[in-house]
Amino acid sequence: QVQLVESGGGLVQAGGSLRLSCAASGRTFSSYAMGWFRQAPGKEREFVAAINWNGRSTYYADSVKGRFTISRDSAKNTMYLQMNSLNAEDTAVYYCAAGVRLSYGLTHKEYDYWGQGTQVTVSS
Repeated sequence: QVQLVESGGGLVQAGGSLRLSCAASGRTFSSYAMGWFRQAPGKEREFVAAINWNGRSTYYADSVKGRFTISRDSAKNTMYLQMNSLNAEDTAVYYCAAGVRLSYGLTHKEYDYWGQGTQVTVSS
């Protein structure tokens, strides 16, 4: 079992930055691929970014490529999402997820554990 807790969300002006954290506890953090998803009001949950088990491979949705950076620190059992140049379309609840796999997945069905989410609101 893996427990995931997100933090770092909040209210930011357009053009600003936030860094989300996802703290993992339970089984070996480094054995899991990790990902970030988001869900805006009235919309389906969508993929944002993913990272494989050792952090050497990452993948981003086109909408965030070049603005967001995913990373992980196995020593701290924590994953991060650095978000720059935020805009109103980035407003959503952001969820971190862990998958019992080494390579990252791009759909929510490929992940086994989820955090409770953290709200990110970008004011224009």
